[in-house]
Amino acid sequence: MTRLNITSMTCESCATHIQDALQRIPGVNSAEVSYAEGCARLATAPSVSADALIAAVARLGYGATLVEAPVSPASNGPFERIPSRMVTGKKPGHGGDRLHIAVIGSGAAAMAGALKAIERGARVTLIERGTIGGTCVNVGCVPSKIMIRTAHIAHLRRESPFDAGLPPTPPAILREQLLAQQQARVDELRHAKYESILSGNPGIAVLHGDARFRDGHTLAVRLREGGERTVTFDRCLIATGARPSLPPIPGLADTPYWTSTEALVTETLPPRLAVIGSSVAAVELAQAFARLGSRVTILARRTLLSREDPAIGETLTAAFRVEGIQVLEHTQASQIAHRDGDFVLTTAAGEVRSDRLLVATGRTANTRSLELASAGIGVNQEGAIVIDPGMRTSATDIFAAGDCTDQPQFVYIAAAAGTRAAINMTGGSAALDLATMPMVIFSDPQVATVGCGEREAHHAGIETDSRLLTLDNVPRALANFDTRGFIKLVTEAGSTRIIGVQAVASEAGELIQSAALAIRAQMTVQDLADQLFPYLTMVEGLKLAAQTFSKDVKQLSCCAG
Repeated sequence: MTRLNITSMTCESCATHIQDALQRIPGVNSAEVSYAEGCARLATAPSVSADALIAAVARLGYGATLVEAPVSPASNGPFERIPSRMVTGKKPGHGGDRLHIAVIGSGAAAMAGALKAIERGARVTLIERGTIGGTCVNVGCVPSKIMIRTAHIAHLRRESPFDAGLPPTPPAILREQLLAQQQARVDELRHAKYESILSGNPGIAVLHGDARFRDGHTLAVRLREGGERTVTFDRCLIATGARPSLPPIPGLADTPYWTSTEALVTETLPPRLAVIGSSVAAVELAQAFARLGSRVTILARRTLLSREDPAIGETLTAAFRVEGIQVLEHTQASQIAHRDGDFVLTTAAGEVRSDRLLVATGRTANTRSLELASAGIGVNQEGAIVIDPGMRTSATDIFAAGDCTDQPQFVYIAAAAGTRAAINMTGGSAALDLATMPMVIFSDPQVATVGCGEREAHHAGIETDSRLLTLDNVPRALANFDTRGFIKLVTEAGSTRIIGVQAVASEAGELIQSAALAIRAQMTVQDLADQLFPYLTMVEGLKLAAQTFSKDVKQLSCCAG
């Protein structure tokens, strides 16, 4: 009979989970786990190792210590009598039985980090001051994509390239019912992917409250229900996300402006909407509201998506104007007022009036209340936490991931960073390589990029060669009667290795990962041109774009290899 002492169990259910896990190990003939006694008794085959038993318990977030084991007469069996031992990963001198990791936040980075830390044998205290789940599921990716899809369907019912044979039927927009459907899916995903996972994982303790650092190993948590609790940790992961930022425009703060948060849950659609901003959230929501019936005006400080290849902003601006969206380039509001129910935006070109104002000018890291200086954590000028490729901050034992850092603010980057931070906090070594980070903007047409644009490459001293293929050369786009957009390949001159791809197309988000894989594999344009792509697909445009480096694709037949 083998006996394990089990730590961190909090109820009979914990014992049941551990017992089930132990019984699934090949060679375990029987297992009985007692919550009251804090131990497990097992009958095992000689082939079962003590490490396998301990690891199985650790994966569930508990600690296990081998206290007795059978000793074979020849002393060469799988178990010899050995001192009690535990999988911990703790640094010497920290004491306790298991590595304790504090996670501040509960969004993508926090959850990924917490779950990976549990998997690697740590115990976690997760601290959340607001709604479990963070930005993406609650007020970001999920509700915005539902609204964008709703608007896309409304647009197609009102107008499509096939109106001659499929006469349009302008839809009635029942905003309250659409909002209820949207919120129900948000609630469902938050429960399934966040709340239920946390409640079902005994290795994660959840505190609801505001955390701030006292020093490099201590947090003070002001609890939501009142009082304060001290949390001492071995490692800490900061994953507090970001909030909408506001430009310093006189008068703005005194008006009932919207950020993306309010815009996504509005129960009514404004007849006139002004949008300040020209990046991802601004263009996505501006088009969605326009397609749901609002007259939309965008004020862009420079041009739409000015940080991207200029052709992207030009193509999207043209598409927006065809749909009736007014895009005011190189326009800023110098004063904003709210009078008699109207927003009045003063610009150099005159006044812009609207019923509602959406401010979508970026997001600011949620770091101000954490008292980072108390732990020696450095931030940049915008207040974002500075981290290295392993998600380490300037403070020993404190890591950070997601939108509160100086990394790109995308949910999949946050999740990947949280996972790698947990690996590094528990003694591993992992880095996050952003060289082939794909990006998608869910406008119509969509915008997708990966790797370097020409501007970035030249700034890095890389000589480039590029080709831009308009979609009237892509059979899928022709069959769709929608040739808005292009696919552009950027290569390193001389080697012809692909280093960047930019695309504006109705399904750009679906083709960009193939481009990312091509860049990661260091493929040349000829390598890409020689690949087999299914016909008729939009991703075939990558092959055609690669072929333009050596031939005139207008002179090729369909499917030309």
